[in-house]
Amino acid sequence: MSRRLVLLLALACGVAVGNLYFPQAVSPLVATGLGVSPESAALVVTAAQLGYAAGIFFLVPLGDRLPHRPLLVTLLVLTGLGLLAAGCAQGLSPLFGASALVGLTTVVAPIVAPLAAGLVPAEQRGAVTGAMLSGSIGGMLLSRALGGGLAEWLGWRAPYLLSAALALLLALVLCLALPTTTPATRERYPALLAHTLRLLRTEPALRRSCLYQATMFGAFTAVWTSVALLLTGPAYSLGAQAVGALALVNAATMAATPLAGRRTDRHGPDRVNLVCFLAALAAAAILAMGTLGGIAGLAGLVLGTLVLDVAMQSGMVANQVRIFALRPDARSRLNTAYMTCAFLGGTLGSWAGATVYPGLGWGGVCALVAVLVGIGLVRHLVFASRTRRRAAVTVER
Repeated sequence: MSRRLVLLLALACGVAVGNLYFPQAVSPLVATGLGVSPESAALVVTAAQLGYAAGIFFLVPLGDRLPHRPLLVTLLVLTGLGLLAAGCAQGLSPLFGASALVGLTTVVAPIVAPLAAGLVPAEQRGAVTGAMLSGSIGGMLLSRALGGGLAEWLGWRAPYLLSAALALLLALVLCLALPTTTPATRERYPALLAHTLRLLRTEPALRRSCLYQATMFGAFTAVWTSVALLLTGPAYSLGAQAVGALALVNAATMAATPLAGRRTDRHGPDRVNLVCFLAALAAAAILAMGTLGGIAGLAGLVLGTLVLDVAMQSGMVANQVRIFALRPDARSRLNTAYMTCAFLGGTLGSWAGATVYPGLGWGGVCALVAVLVGIGLVRHLVFASRTRRRAAVTVER
């Protein structure tokens, strides 16, 4: 893994992941442009995430079956075409369909992560996984910031069209620059999907990692789906550009994930997961300050989203290090099961946030975050307690 290849793969992760997140910043403008309610337009985000969950399950296992270069290039080309269709949509239903297609095919990051992990020694896996995740976070943050600003300036279609151009350009670059890789398995496609489900049944550590990330990512998407409604509503009366600016403030997360990777390499993923759960609970309390409005409310939103972002992304590094160590010959299928569960949790969180906010307001969204994170924390504490009891019994024997 040369540094240039690491940077290129991290960039690919960022461009692909950004396609899921800039709609969070532009959904209020989509509502205005298409003449629908803000809550209905916010479900465009849910459509993309649901498509992403499907793409992870049905397409990411191909990372173990096909050479990576043609697979990644094909997916980026299809993503670019889907973004073009979304940017030209004349109604909400076509936009839903195009968004689901974009989500389905923009699964570059979960294919790249196991690819990169397999190219380095085990003791460097956390650091490289953190680097890939930093690229994804960069795409997530910049897409919200640039998408919101561009939509305010040129209309909501502009971010879709620009993202389409970036996806097609990156497809060309990867076609020229990626090395040839050998598939890890020759299993037929139905067997790959069946093996993914079998891994969920036979690997307890995988199931635990899936639950951890589903709850954390659900809390994360609930906040980011709802915060656009909060900032552009009567409490703050700001534009879509403010949502992007809020996301850009959280760029510190990019520095936190490589650190989390090194901590995971040194101390193990369980300790990192515990710290992340506790930090996410603290973030829920800080985010509740957003109900105050004004400068104090904005400060609470900035600090709370920053803490939540760092906790969620650092937990993802720890979880992926755990699952990549289980079966080196099936890393794409392990990541398929893990990411599918994570984005199903994210889809649920996005839907729940958009549903809770109109009735219970921002305070209800913060309570939802605390409940989701609490589920993961309780499971983690139960696991830690059982592990200590088993260790005590072993010592006694």
